[in-house]
Formats: sequence, C-alpha cells, structure tokens
Amino acid sequence: MTALSSENCSFQYQLHQANQPLDGNCLLFLIILGKILLNILTLGMRRKITYQNFMEYFCISLAFIDLLLLVNISIISYFRDFVLLGIRFTKYHICLFTQIISFTYGFLHYPVFLIACIDYYLNFSRTTKLAFKCQKFYFFIVILIWISVLAYVLGDPAIYQSLKAQNVYSYQCPFYISIQSYWLSFSMVVILFMAFLTSWSEVTALVQAVRMTSYMNETVLYFPFSSHCSYTLSSKKTLLPKFIICFLGTWLPFVLLQVIILLLKVQIPAFIEMNIPWLYFVNSFLIATVYWFNCHKLNLRDVALPVDPFVNWKCCFIPLTIHNLEQIEKPISIIIC
Repeated sequence: MTALSSENCSFQYQLHQANQPLDGNCLLFLIILGKILLNILTLGMRRKITYQNFMEYFCISLAFIDLLLLVNISIISYFRDFVLLGIRFTKYHICLFTQIISFTYGFLHYPVFLIACIDYYLNFSRTTKLAFKCQKFYFFIVILIWISVLAYVLGDPAIYQSLKAQNVYSYQCPFYISIQSYWLSFSMVVILFMAFLTSWSEVTALVQAVRMTSYMNETVLYFPFSSHCSYTLSSKKTLLPKFIICFLGTWLPFVLLQVIILLLKVQIPAFIEMNIPWLYFVNSFLIATVYWFNCHKLNLRDVALPVDPFVNWKCCFIPLTIHNLEQIEKPISIIIC
C-alpha cells in the first residue's frame, strides 16, 4: 500500500492506494461496521451532562454519517447493479462514496476544533439557561459545517480529477490521508509534552500524594497542599500539574497511541481517522485548555462551566495535616461539574 500525491494541484493531496481484491468491499464493510460499534460504545460510556454543546451535536452527526455510509455500502453490495431515480449504481459507487466521505472527514478537523474552542470559551460568559436555548443554534452550525465542507469537496477541481481518475482505473481505490489530523495531533502532543516538562516535579509529587474517594456519588481526586502554600487555589501554576494528572489519567493510552502514529508516520485513511473517540480526546484537551486560561472564573457560581463526558475535572483540595478523609464534611471544589 503506497501513498500518492498530486503535483499539478494548488495544494498537495496524499492518497492511500489500495488494490481492491475480490473481497475488498467486504473488508470495507467490516471496517465501517467496527467503527460504528466503537462509536456506539464511546457514546454509551460518556457521562450524562446537564446541557448540550457543539461537540456533542457533531459527534452524533458523525455517528449518523458513518451509519448512512454503511447502509449505502450494504445496499450496493447486495444488489450489485441497480437503477434508482434514474441513476445507475454499481460497485464503483462504493469506492466513490467512501472517497467523498474521506475527503469530507479530512477537511473537518480544523473547523471542528476552532468552533468547539470558541463554543467553550463563550460558555464562561453564559448561564446554563442561555446555553440550553442555543441548542437549535448548535444544530444549525453542525448542518452548516457539513454542507460547507461537502460543497468544497465536490466543487474542488483537484478532488474532482482524483475521483474521475478512479473511474478509469477501477481496480484501484485511493483514500485521502488528512494532513489536518496529523498537525492537530502533533500540536496537542507537543503541548502536553511541554506542559509535563514545565511541571514534572509537581506532577510527580502529586501522583504520590493524590487520593481518590467518592463525594456526592461521584469520583473525586483530592490533591493535598500545604496550608502555607503561597499560591491561590485558582493560580495557573497550581492548576497545571493537576490538570495534567486528570487528563492523562483518562487519555494516557490514547496519547501513547498518537505518539506511536506520529513517530512511525502511520497513514490512516481519513474516513477511519475521524472518529468519536478522537473527537472526545480533542474535546477533553480543549476543556482543560479553556479551564486553565480562565482559572480566575472557576469559582463564579453564575458561570455555566463546560462538562467533560469522560474526564471529571472536579479538583478538590485538603490540607496535608488531615489524614482521615472521612472527617471532612464538605471539601473545597474549585470546579463545579
């Protein structure tokens, strides 16, 4: 399997060549089916949240598009050659639809990241009631971003030529490799590495001292600190190591996977790489970043803070002198989830 690049385009596309054997459609069906099962499992494991946000709506829409692609592949594979609404569908359209989806998914990483970042930043100036009223706006934004990116893919001359070339060489089915996901993953890994290097001593000390317990039917991490600490509870330097522990405590296997993919330069087709676990990983990274930059607002009761479906950012603090955690009736929480 090799990667192709178009030299006559205004920008470079990387295509994933796959010689289609007799059971190629069956393999594609199994890959999409596995991705859908992973989507369902991820959506089922998420925490219940009190209000919706852009990323939640987009994840649901992505699961729907994957399901729609699987249905199309199944119908075409079953009937093989049929006419619907005056259009003749053959096995060629299985590859064509998958290619279009790959290009569309590949160009969605940056817009989704940017819109989710703006959404979470604005959440610090909203109340929960106002955020609830914006659910229809989220739905409109998700539909708009899908239509815009799909229109760009279908209207771009370079993409059209690559899709047309597949019709000539029907035994080959190239899949787009997204450069956006590569640089997004690279940037997040580098930021995590720099943040860890900056506060590695504090992270090591906290890992040794951190205690986990249940408070109000939720799992809470207690980070002990000295009563003579010179930092405030909302200082960025104090929160950084705690956020690193909370983030890596959930996403460490996924971070290691990203490091392996980056080091080995593994090329993953865009229709596989854009998945719900990846989006929730990005989601947790964004929430942690917005929390850290707005640490001075974490104690405000009238601010509706973003809720992470997988990471509990409820960081509680107790003095080092207290040994019996059960003696504390109401611990101090800087993040109300």
